[in-house]
Amino acid sequence: MAALIAGSVTLVALASACGGSGKVVVEPVQETPDVEALPEWVAARISGGDGNVHGILFGTGDHGVGSNRVSFVVVRRNDSSIVQAPKADVYFGLKTSEKVVKAEARLVPLGPHTHPGRTKPAPHNHRDATDIYVTTVSFPEAGEYWFVVETEGQELPGPGVLEVAKRQLTPALGSRAIPSDNPTLADAPAKAITTARPPDTELLRYSVADSLRAHVPFVVVFATPALCKSRVCGPTVDVVEKVRKRFAGKGLRFIHIEVYKDNRPAKGFSRWLREWRLPTEPWVFLVDGEGVIRAKFEGAVSVDEIEAAVRRHLL
Repeated sequence: MAALIAGSVTLVALASACGGSGKVVVEPVQETPDVEALPEWVAARISGGDGNVHGILFGTGDHGVGSNRVSFVVVRRNDSSIVQAPKADVYFGLKTSEKVVKAEARLVPLGPHTHPGRTKPAPHNHRDATDIYVTTVSFPEAGEYWFVVETEGQELPGPGVLEVAKRQLTPALGSRAIPSDNPTLADAPAKAITTARPPDTELLRYSVADSLRAHVPFVVVFATPALCKSRVCGPTVDVVEKVRKRFAGKGLRFIHIEVYKDNRPAKGFSRWLREWRLPTEPWVFLVDGEGVIRAKFEGAVSVDEIEAAVRRHLL
């Protein structure tokens, strides 16, 4: 996943979280931005204190004009620990404009675990991020956007930069799903078509193409539990499996497609990812019985997010 941070702004990086752990390890923060070089509205939001602002690492990279799900982690500049306030205010605007738009982000858990009855996340001050901020924003036009986050209860904000294209690379919401004839248990043994151990056999029973022909709504996850390169792909398969169990008997299909050709990273992305034009992984798509893409999630995603989307679009 791309960390699209301006050169003058703090740079942080995610380390691998394979195997379903649902954790993200954040590397030390390197720099503090030069406030004088920032647009007036950005400088105003991060002024005060000693200028020791937090850093932002984005969990999404495929942004286009219109509505976008944006996820990110906020990292404290002084010790690289994770900011874990329940909510955050997000301000964004084109680098060439002083017009600013505000949105709200909420903290959601990574991995398949949820916290029934918990009113706010349990605090932690270490490098492992067990949660990620998620917001939905609408970008009016393509270009570079300043993105400033003010987390609840924190005095210091964090600035970053997002690249927004005219349109997303991945299949758009409302478009037809690509009829990929991905391998299933009818084609090969589980260990040959998944890197999950033990194999996630319930996610390997159907192909996208067969599901489209049958007019059955489905959830498809493109991810590789054992070979992930985009930081949180392992937990994503676990998340989809937990959602599958919640909707057992509801007439839905859940499909897992591996990322690399022959499950070997050196061979590059598989034909299935190329067919879907996926520049990164993991991805989750929800497709209705008419074969139309109704929701999609890049990178880290929670059980609650997918469950809510299933109830809204597929039932």
